[in-house]
Amino acid sequence: MTRELHDGRDDGLEPLESLNVRGDGGFAGMLERMSKTAFGGRALGEAQEIVCRMAQDPDCLIVLTISGAMTVAKMGRVVCEMIDNGLAHIVVCTGALMAHGLSEAIGCTHYKHDPSVPDEQLYQWGYNRVYDTLEMEANLCRAQEVVSQVLADFDWTQPTCASEINRAIGKMLFQQGQMPSVLGCAFQRNVPVFVPALTDSELGLDVATFFLNRANAQAHQNDLTKFFAAIPNYNPFRDLNNYTQRILQAKTLGIFTIGGGVPRNWAQQVGPFTDIINMRLGTEFPVPRFRYAVRICPEPAHWGGLSGCTYTEGVSWGKFLSREEGGMHAEVHCDATIGWPILIRGVLEKLGKI
Repeated sequence: MTRELHDGRDDGLEPLESLNVRGDGGFAGMLERMSKTAFGGRALGEAQEIVCRMAQDPDCLIVLTISGAMTVAKMGRVVCEMIDNGLAHIVVCTGALMAHGLSEAIGCTHYKHDPSVPDEQLYQWGYNRVYDTLEMEANLCRAQEVVSQVLADFDWTQPTCASEINRAIGKMLFQQGQMPSVLGCAFQRNVPVFVPALTDSELGLDVATFFLNRANAQAHQNDLTKFFAAIPNYNPFRDLNNYTQRILQAKTLGIFTIGGGVPRNWAQQVGPFTDIINMRLGTEFPVPRFRYAVRICPEPAHWGGLSGCTYTEGVSWGKFLSREEGGMHAEVHCDATIGWPILIRGVLEKLGKI
């Protein structure tokens, strides 16, 4: 068989261009040029265009989801920039992000890890290692004191949830001028911060410890059942219903995801949740689908894990609009501490905010 040799331009294909690192336009211009290259560089460049599209869409509600301890990695100011510049109207994250961010907000310091010091010694010295960075146990103790001050003002006869706890902490940080801080900026901009797995974090343990102390649980230290009988009046379904209402009221949805984990799936499951409600309760709510979606995560799809789940796979669950339906997706397989700040700097430049 003789091959029929086509010309890409005649077939409507988009030509690529050799990257000019001397070009104008700062980070925004560089990312635009990178969108015409290949591999991860192209993905990051395309992500800039999608983030700008969702930011410029007046009907778009943007959800920012973050997994891991990105505040220990010193990415907290990036989150603050996104909140302050309208790139995050809702935040869904791990409790670790809030706990270590609070440590930073109240003036504590994280340190570079010296690999010559063994982990057993780090434990003895009160250093908690997060890969190549150290969080001092003394920092977390100071943060716990702050959390306890906030929780002492709660009306515990009423159920509370993570977003209400985070808002109260943020209010305190804002009023005391401990800015910019993630929770302080979120309070200032009225951005809710949801932590679906609050008990999987130092922040959640602070809440539990506060309640044990409040109930004088130490008097029952010889009876574990009585000791742990002190349970906070905490109901995570308040967050689920609050988040779902916000999503259902939005005309268009965008999502910006760092990593995966519980924050990513919890935020995305709102479509399937609405489907379930309609099918099982006979309601007729419009089923929300994310139109714009950008994710920075090094996890590959072939392991089969949720954090490597592609947006096209999410379409099959009813979480996203397909490209044929007008969906715009960019998946950047990269360490977030590399790609995220570069992307946000470029976006802010392109939007005229720098």
